[in-house]
Amino acid sequence: METLTALKIAHMVATAVLLISALGLAIWVWRTRRNGDATAHTRTLQRPLVFIWLLMGLALLSMPFTGWWMVHLVGWPLGQLWLLASSVLYAVAALSWCWLVVRLRKAPGAGNGKFTFALALLGFVCFIAIAGLMGAKPV
Repeated sequence: METLTALKIAHMVATAVLLISALGLAIWVWRTRRNGDATAHTRTLQRPLVFIWLLMGLALLSMPFTGWWMVHLVGWPLGQLWLLASSVLYAVAALSWCWLVVRLRKAPGAGNGKFTFALALLGFVCFIAIAGLMGAKPV
């Protein structure tokens, strides 16, 4: 398989794993809260989901490397506006994800739930915007 094709597949798989894991985690927490137990979401976020957090972390770590390698192979200059914008959005999304993980791992039930939701929504919106920038890139 050609290197560029393999990198594109790895990049898309990492993105899909990240978004699907986040969506699955959000649905799982929403369903436990909807069942009426107010503390169920704290237990849900702390126990067997370490695998999901690690999977999401690995996907987050692999994306900048595969993305840079693809850009290098194609020969695009790193100063293009869509690359710079997606890099800034990626930094914001990754930092919000890290803040969210630390916040949820230490005390998922403590603090303001709206702020936790805002962090999750910010990361999700940033990754969707990055996908839009990648789709609309100049050829």
